[in-house]
Amino acid sequence: MKMVYTNENHLITNNIKNLIEAQGINTFIKNEFSQGAVGEISVFDSWPEIWVFDDSDFEHANKIAKASHSGGSDVDWVCNNCSEKNDPSFEICWNCQSDNS
Repeated sequence: MKMVYTNENHLITNNIKNLIEAQGINTFIKNEFSQGAVGEISVFDSWPEIWVFDDSDFEHANKIAKASHSGGSDVDWVCNNCSEKNDPSFEICWNCQSDNS
């Protein structure tokens, strides 16, 4: 077994676990309920970790985890409809609700 990913945020960790499992790779989360032990153990030791059962799946699972963070563009975009500047995380214009295409 190999650890693929760790993060302090349970929602992010579970989302990446779901992305990996959607590709047919068996995983489990270690430290899922250990945050209550902070103080007795290090904060970093309590972060949830995604592990793959089969070492041969590690590279593929690792690529999925890394790709989930690369998202899309990090550049603001300008709406073709109203010329409003939008954050890269927006898929539609915040001003006129026009699609980013």
